[in-house]
Amino acid sequence: MLPDSQTIRNAACAAASELTGKTVKDGQKLVSSGLIDSLAVLKLISLLEEKLNIVIPPETLQPEDFDDLALIVETIERAGKAGK
Repeated sequence: MLPDSQTIRNAACAAASELTGKTVKDGQKLVSSGLIDSLAVLKLISLLEEKLNIVIPPETLQPEDFDDLALIVETIERAGKAGK
């Protein structure tokens, strides 16, 4: 079962902050600003899978799907629905 949106957002914030070494805020661009690169996106996905105990299928994902916290929540929710 997919966690609720707030749980996903909290996990995304924690994972992104862990990767960047900085507190990540709502609306802050991660990929397009260069704060994280495509390799870090893979690490972010791995951290999210671990923190949320889910599997995020990589086939349809793009780095832009992880550009900010809101997009991360949308991406995970979309992936969760597609996996059902």
